Amino acid sequence: MTTVSVVVPVFDEEDCLGELVDRTLAACRGAGLDFELILVDDGSSDASPEMMRRAAAEHAELRAVLLNRNYGQHAAVTAGLAESRGEVVVTLDADLQNPPEEIPRLVATMEQGFDVVGSVRVPREDSWFRRTGSAITNLIVQRTTGVRMHDYGCMLRAYSRPVVDAMLLCHERSTFIPVLANRFAHRTTEIEVRHEPRRQGVSKYPLGQLVRLQFDLLTSMSAFPLRLVTLGGLLLAALGFAFGVALLVARLVLGAAWAAEGVFTLFAVLFLLVGAQLVGLGLVGEYIARIYDDVRARPRYFVREVVTGAPPASTAEPPPETAPSPETAPRLRVATQHARAGHAGREPSS
Repeated sequence: MTTVSVVVPVFDEEDCLGELVDRTLAACRGAGLDFELILVDDGSSDASPEMMRRAAAEHAELRAVLLNRNYGQHAAVTAGLAESRGEVVVTLDADLQNPPEEIPRLVATMEQGFDVVGSVRVPREDSWFRRTGSAITNLIVQRTTGVRMHDYGCMLRAYSRPVVDAMLLCHERSTFIPVLANRFAHRTTEIEVRHEPRRQGVSKYPLGQLVRLQFDLLTSMSAFPLRLVTLGGLLLAALGFAFGVALLVARLVLGAAWAAEGVFTLFAVLFLLVGAQLVGLGLVGEYIARIYDDVRARPRYFVREVVTGAPPASTAEPPPETAPSPETAPRLRVATQHARAGHAGREPSS
């Protein structure tokens, strides 16, 4: 039987965390999966960490990984991947917009020999603005990577163990996991999954975070933005040269008086060129900053605590002298990781 690890990043999701745990466990148990559920707390400020500790105490399949602060969704997912042991790893958002009941379908598709199984949200219960932005991003990613997947923004995805291990060996700090996984996958596919409106809590991706995420996506997978600025600069240079020739001809034909009246046009062109230069300089600076972060090789996250439930007691009768008393029944095991950091290049835990 294929072993499955379900990794869920959690950030301030106390309103729906209980339902998430119940539905995920029910879906995996109902499908007869040999599984583990890994919840990664990304520095929540609400009651999510305590809820995760209690859930780990109640369910042997559940493991809670608590980070010491908020590092972002993809860093939290990476921490969960490093803790996972399954042959197939499924990632899932905690907001329940993607139903956990879809997990068995992804696992069944993976067993057909795929390395990555993506998902397409149908029908997508998001605003027109988010759907439009997602469509543009997906098109750019398809053209850049050559992998035709239609919903890179959906976190409900399945990865094979070799792909997960390859991702854990990568050193970059700005990581977009679905795109990174496709770099190492031989066979990829995608299936349609249900998408439900968010019923509890609020979205953790406001407009500013969405813009930052899309920028991280574009800059982490290729130098396409720099090439785009280069092409734009060449085009502006060509237009500026043509405009200069036109002004020279007009001055020779119409006289110096006409040329003096074109001062404001020259200023407009100058401002356009200066703006383009500043945009290009900003993009170069962004890439240099990312190179600087990678060279420093600081951990992407720091695991503060790992909480696991004690395994079920054996059904065999123990010898009388070693029989456990009610006071020594399986208890919650807490492993505090005071010096455990998640480096991009660390070997996956066994």
